[in-house]
Amino acid sequence: MPLLNDILIFFMKRRAERIDHFKQHPIEVQHQVFHELIEAARYTDWGRQYRYDSIQNIKQYQERVPISTYEDFFPYIERVLCGEQNVLWPSDVEWFSKSSGTTNSRSKYLPITPESLEDCHYRGGKDVMTLYAQNRPGSLVFEGKGLSIGGSLHDNPFHEDGGMVGDVSAVIMRNLPAWAEYLRTPPIEVALLDKWEEKLAKMAEVCAQENVTSILGVPTWTIVLLDRIMEERGAKNMLDIWPNFEVFIHGAVAFQPYRELFMKKYFPSDKVAYMETYNASEGFFALQDDLSRPGEMLLMLDYGIFYEFVPAEEWEKPQPKALTLEEVELDKNYALVISTNSGLWRYQIGDTIKFTCKNPFRIKVSGRTKHFINAFGEELIIENADLAITHACEQTGAVINDYTAGPVYMNDGTKGRHEWIIEFSRKPADWDQFCALLDERLREANSDYDAKRYMDLALLPPLIHSVPAGTFYEWMGRRGKLGGQNKVPRLSNSREYLEGILEMVYQTK
Repeated sequence: MPLLNDILIFFMKRRAERIDHFKQHPIEVQHQVFHELIEAARYTDWGRQYRYDSIQNIKQYQERVPISTYEDFFPYIERVLCGEQNVLWPSDVEWFSKSSGTTNSRSKYLPITPESLEDCHYRGGKDVMTLYAQNRPGSLVFEGKGLSIGGSLHDNPFHEDGGMVGDVSAVIMRNLPAWAEYLRTPPIEVALLDKWEEKLAKMAEVCAQENVTSILGVPTWTIVLLDRIMEERGAKNMLDIWPNFEVFIHGAVAFQPYRELFMKKYFPSDKVAYMETYNASEGFFALQDDLSRPGEMLLMLDYGIFYEFVPAEEWEKPQPKALTLEEVELDKNYALVISTNSGLWRYQIGDTIKFTCKNPFRIKVSGRTKHFINAFGEELIIENADLAITHACEQTGAVINDYTAGPVYMNDGTKGRHEWIIEFSRKPADWDQFCALLDERLREANSDYDAKRYMDLALLPPLIHSVPAGTFYEWMGRRGKLGGQNKVPRLSNSREYLEGILEMVYQTK
């Protein structure tokens, strides 16, 4: 496919000019997106309710429309699920992404409009490769296949003949143009299989025979697939099977704890690149534009999404103040609020981000507004945990597959502590050193945690369990959360996940 590779690279260079435009004029582009969204939705039920026809500027919008969570929004989404149109967005909605979420057990259903599919999700996918090609001018990535692990699709349970619901990856795959489908593997009938174990077996069989040059996926589920292929083929690493492999495009969970595993076990070559994306059921938000800056991503400003940012000190307020792009500061935690061409209005998605650069606007995902440990006033976030566990692994030669952590509550004279469950693919050379380094780095990264740990006044050192290989996979399977967009919850302010995993481990011993 050399000719196709050259053609695609040519068109991507033209898109790169538009990316350069919003990098140079970010505020102007965001204001344009805002006015286009308001204009498009002015005659929807939502637009009439909040008098979009008289909104002249962002300040009016912020004063008039409240910041909403999914629970606030669900009555409107339910109407769309039940077949009503023109509720949140003027275009007909036939597709819904279904996200299990990790903050509560109830599934979330989010509308995917034709505009969000084309101008957000698809544009994001194309821009990933555009920016990769910019970073690697001699790339031959399109001479092979791109591997992606899809979810599954089902009929809308709320309305007969009311469209389809499923993982956003499945919705995207089902609607791909023919040229894009030609460039990917496995075939859609395999990628969208509902039963994960069956899908895994067929994907391993099919993909091992292809010239795979890129992967788009969640690190955790990609690891499961790669291990399966290597075991079945008796390969030392994946380059024995895919010698032309160029880039792993990852998202959904922090990659840093897995970086060494991929670089040493699966793709032991400095020619293989790693590129981070930030996309979700709600939209495609950011992607890595500079391969030399791992963890940092360019905020994509022309995807039909208007961004706002709620500072940490405002999170718990009933009417929090939100900042626009021109008001943000570097290295501060913000809850992300979006208004989108899928009909989400001032919607708080639950993620927290930090700005690492303002020219252009680059971010890193720091955690979740509800995924933290704060049982003792320590406010430990996922960013702290990922940093600490990565450091401990680097210093002790360990490599992890997965982890989760939560509190051990104070009880009748006993002090509290954090409890960790870690699954290693390579255990640390010195267990005591690993535990000490993890604690030490947490104290360096989080002053509140450090204060509680001082002389063991409020918190004892972390209690850390090493569990057998496959533990998290089995646990997720028992919860019906294998594959797709399901992720192991990193931190929890309760003991629900800890006790479930430990109970399962003890039962199997």
